[in-house]
Amino acid sequence: MRRALFPGSFDPITLGHYDIIKRGIHLFDEVVVAIGINAEKKYMFSLNERQRFIEEAFKDEPKVKVTTYEGLTIDFCKKIDAQFILRGLRNPADFEFEKAIAHTNRKLSKIETVFLLTAARTSYISSSIVRDVIRNNGDYTVLVPDSVKVK
Repeated sequence: MRRALFPGSFDPITLGHYDIIKRGIHLFDEVVVAIGINAEKKYMFSLNERQRFIEEAFKDEPKVKVTTYEGLTIDFCKKIDAQFILRGLRNPADFEFEKAIAHTNRKLSKIETVFLLTAARTSYISSSIVRDVIRNNGDYTVLVPDSVKVK
């Protein structure tokens, strides 16, 4: 089975994340969306909310699994037998950052990173932009899957 791990904080999941996951489904037998837990980071949405947003967005897609993890991504890949890490690239800055991580992961393990370019229509969207729109009472719904609901 070709299993890919798509790690992130997903605070919240965006249409860019959604696009990468949907496209990853065609490349892999299973895409595990893994929400990283970082106790030092302040999140807008709770871990349960973030997990629910993703699970609801992919409720009709059996090839997508959603979980949480702590520690090194490559250690979690080994634990769940994921041979690939899936990442999306929006711009050159993303590439430089992700390239360094991918080289490090490959040095520490045999796990390959597969990069997908985000679709042009979603390349400007980031979770931090979505959070800013939400904080300022803007229409965040055009940036996220329908499953993302702000209380």
